[in-house]
Amino acid sequence: MWLNIKSFDNYQETFNQSEQDRLSFWDHEAGTFYWRKRWDQVQTGSFEEGNIKWFVGGKLNITQNALDRHLNTIGNKTAFIFEPNHPDSFRRTITYKQLHEDVCRFSNVLESKGITKGDRVCIYMAMTPELIIAALACARIGAVHSIVFAGFSAQSLSERINDCQAKMLITNDGLRRGDKHVPLKDISDEALQTSPSVENVIVCQRTNRDIHWEEGRDFWWHNLIRNASRHHEAVEMDAEDPLFILYTSGSTGKPKGVVHTCGGYMVYTSYSFRNVFQVGADDVYWCTADAGWITGHSYIIYGPLFTGTTGIIFEGTPTYPDAGRFWEVVEKYKVTHFYTAPTAIRALMSFDMDYVTKYDLSSLKVLGSVGEPINEEAWNWYHKHIGKERCDIVDTWWQTETGGILISPLAGITPTKPGFATLPLPGIFPVLMDENGHEIQGNGVEGNLCIKYPWPSIARTVYGDHERYLQTYLSAYKGYYFTGDGCRRDEDGYYRITGRVDDVLNVSGHRLGTAEIENALDEHPKVVETAIVGYPHDIKGQGVYAFMICDGEVGDKAAFKKELLDLVTKIIGPIAKPDKIQIVPGLPKTRSGKIMRRILRKVASNEVDQLGDTSTLLDPSVVDAIVSGEAL
Repeated sequence: MWLNIKSFDNYQETFNQSEQDRLSFWDHEAGTFYWRKRWDQVQTGSFEEGNIKWFVGGKLNITQNALDRHLNTIGNKTAFIFEPNHPDSFRRTITYKQLHEDVCRFSNVLESKGITKGDRVCIYMAMTPELIIAALACARIGAVHSIVFAGFSAQSLSERINDCQAKMLITNDGLRRGDKHVPLKDISDEALQTSPSVENVIVCQRTNRDIHWEEGRDFWWHNLIRNASRHHEAVEMDAEDPLFILYTSGSTGKPKGVVHTCGGYMVYTSYSFRNVFQVGADDVYWCTADAGWITGHSYIIYGPLFTGTTGIIFEGTPTYPDAGRFWEVVEKYKVTHFYTAPTAIRALMSFDMDYVTKYDLSSLKVLGSVGEPINEEAWNWYHKHIGKERCDIVDTWWQTETGGILISPLAGITPTKPGFATLPLPGIFPVLMDENGHEIQGNGVEGNLCIKYPWPSIARTVYGDHERYLQTYLSAYKGYYFTGDGCRRDEDGYYRITGRVDDVLNVSGHRLGTAEIENALDEHPKVVETAIVGYPHDIKGQGVYAFMICDGEVGDKAAFKKELLDLVTKIIGPIAKPDKIQIVPGLPKTRSGKIMRRILRKVASNEVDQLGDTSTLLDPSVVDAIVSGEAL
């Protein structure tokens, strides 16, 4: 039987069990799934060595646990409700049986195009059922899917294709996001000019616009699937075979291809979904994320399907056609569990309350928050106006690299506090570390958040660069996984994430590496050097502030700023555009040439009375010039 925690006493008891015998705990949890061959060892390797493996020797196919095993019990139950971009457009419901057939058909399509176990397939699509079908079909045949968020530029797409040497690209003719049209096929064509590994492109029709077509390379989804068999025998996979690669920004310019594997990821996403959200058999669950991010992978696709949940796939935006869209959808489908980002909540707070009050939100039971720490004001608004002070709020902390939620309240079980992720799930052992690499004991303390022992869904490597994996996550504190986040543990032992401590920004829940944005801006012929820092932003949580040295005088500053924003959009995508740009005569550097970002963060946050000692800088006078300057 699955472990389903039902009370706080039960949580404490379960946590103690996981602490006493960690491996037996996960052995039991894994035993609730269908395996073609049981594992020989629960876990091998360590953080010290960086060679972690789970359920070693186990054989399975993840789609048999997500789809096939439901067919005789809940085959006619709705797996997904598709809510399109515009509320008047055609919507669909897909049962588990239909989803299984669609995945089998597309699995056969992929194999007919020469895709085999271990091949990488890049997916660059609108948030529609076909995206999920494509990902699951890859998993069924043993291909490794790499979903790229459809807001990324051609260059960003090309970088990701080239890094993993994807053999196929699956895309749409275009997509509509709110009132904007995004020409996905055009962007894909541009990316493929510098991505020679792609042999075939499958195009799913969405907007019916005229597109460029390359005979022999490009194929219509609907033509390929029309005659494909609805039967497909899932390919046997090893527990440690890669399931997907998902790219995330790091502190250097090059995105990291985070690799998740079949067995451990399956076990943990199911376990965390069940226990955090407490979704019942008749509930309707809606995660508003895009499948291009880890939240979409774990808690739209895989986690809910393992448990036979009815979920919503949402193509639109929170404010289109108006700011009541979320709440209109909640009323329409009687959503019980709603999971979104603090950025969306803060944006909706700024609109008239009529957009909320005209809808019936009485179906809601659980509200979730994901992507970044939720501030107290947003938490309280969410609780009062959306949850009507009767819904449980789960403020979830986790990362692309963790695969699933590590610290969070369990809905209806864990007593909550605004802004606190509260307590770790059983089997997860967070610690706070000081600058000397020692664990900070007790409560009412603050430090760098690390995790003490491996868990099943931890990322195994960075694709093609294991050394980078070791350096990024396992080198700062020997024997621990370093999250990159600062954290406070209060008097009750509750955890509150205080923000990134490395050169990674969290903008609207999206992780952006400062170096990536700097590199993009530095391509402008007028720009000599750039330093990016984050600053508090009312809507996004963290905004992007660019300090830059320019070659000579800048005449038309408005035109210059537009050029810079267009450049970032072209190279990375619109999500990375700086909110503020300040031209400076110099950057605060140490004598060894290191930029003192601490000072820039204080200036960006308007905390110029807290700059600290600047006497050790190579040229302390640049600080005064930066403080007295203004952003464009």
